[in-house]
Amino acid sequence: MTSADDRVTLVSVARAAGVSRQTVSNALHAPGRVAPETLERVLAAVGELGYRPSLAARQLRTNRSRTLGLRLEHWGGGISGSVLDRFLHALVDEAQGRGYRVVLFTADDDAGEVARYDELLSSGQIDGFVLTSTHHGDARTAWLLERGVPFATFGRPWPAPGSGQPVPTDHCWVDVDGAAGTRAATEHLIAAGHTAPAYLGWPDGSGTGEDRRRGWARALAEAGGSPAGALELQVPDSTAAAFAAVTDALTSASAPAPTALVCASDSLALGARGAATRLGRSLEVVGFDDTPVADAIGVSSVAQPLGEAATLAVDLLLAQVEAGPEGPPPPRQHLLAPRLVLRSAP
Repeated sequence: MTSADDRVTLVSVARAAGVSRQTVSNALHAPGRVAPETLERVLAAVGELGYRPSLAARQLRTNRSRTLGLRLEHWGGGISGSVLDRFLHALVDEAQGRGYRVVLFTADDDAGEVARYDELLSSGQIDGFVLTSTHHGDARTAWLLERGVPFATFGRPWPAPGSGQPVPTDHCWVDVDGAAGTRAATEHLIAAGHTAPAYLGWPDGSGTGEDRRRGWARALAEAGGSPAGALELQVPDSTAAAFAAVTDALTSASAPAPTALVCASDSLALGARGAATRLGRSLEVVGFDDTPVADAIGVSSVAQPLGEAATLAVDLLLAQVEAGPEGPPPPRQHLLAPRLVLRSAP
């Protein structure tokens, strides 16, 4: 047994197992080339000596840095930024478990992000990227595809706003089915006796926003109603903006006040709940993202499977990074189902 100060090497393992250095290398990297009894002996020596392959040597052999890159976005207000925080934590944890680290960087916009890609790739410090906040005409994915750089996105490629046209799925992505989430929320409210739940969403132009609105509209139509006849409000993803809009809706004399509200985010749901509480009005609210704040104040919300999304994003990216001589696999996509979490206010 080696002491704590000894450096265990490939040669140390070979000596302990009574085999050549090349046999140890084959046992670790191409076990099919080694006889079963020899493989067992080598792995036993590896475990006994606590041998850990040199990361630097592995990088030289594979021409990989075992490093992935991801842009850390600026906080945009509201409480829904915790969604990307949770995704990031799960992503780093998954990558670390696979022997990779994640380098974070910031940029003001897509052009700045692409510039950082170029810098990191030129220095040889990165193997591939994970992208978030995908949108119509995404210059980042186009730049990476043109250069054959491995990447995966948390978010689908989105069509032009209002077009409804499918977008070619020529890269790997994982996303959450927002329409399924708001549809489940709307169906729950209808079953609870609210004939035409209102919708509080974002201004036009957001692919994610359109997707979430689509689920609400579909549930109303299937229940025999019409989105055109139901109240729909559009505000930025701001608690204050939601508070103001819902206050106006609850106190308007020109239209019936809503009794239930499906929201595109928990930030909007928090503002809506605050308005109803301030006015002393009954309003059942369902948010989206299942943030800790929604849990704390008893707001029902749609939970995204962020851990699963992070695992799949790493899977998709590493399948490209670690592709053998046959080349990377065809692009794959995953659309995950969210979960409606029902609560009662404390």
